[in-house]
Amino acid sequence: MNLPAEAQTALDTFNASLSWEQRARLLMQWGERLPALTDAEMTDEQLVDGCESKVWLLGDLLEDHWQFRAASDARLIRGLVALLLARVNGLSAQELQRMDLPDWFNQLGLSRQLSASRSNGLNAVLQKMRQLAS
Repeated sequence: MNLPAEAQTALDTFNASLSWEQRARLLMQWGERLPALTDAEMTDEQLVDGCESKVWLLGDLLEDHWQFRAASDARLIRGLVALLLARVNGLSAQELQRMDLPDWFNQLGLSRQLSASRSNGLNAVLQKMRQLAS
């Protein structure tokens, strides 16, 4: 499967930086790139269940391809969600169903930094994306 351009950029960037400190800094920078959601968009309806941190998720279907926007109150989670969005934005509903979350973070070299709760939270975000797409 071809990666969306932004996902390829993420892969190239994270695979180029070797130390965990560099990766952590990069993660924060990716989080800062997320476009801000308005207060009106950050409603309980948009909150993702199953995340310890608050994550709001919105999705739009544009010509059979999904575009998601998200926000989080936690900096590290914002970075992880930004990387998830880089991977899934532009996918069709079918491609979204096949998206392998652990494999993606493994490719980025971030899987061992994902605690069980963060991993569960990201899975919850992906599940909500899949629900919106179905």
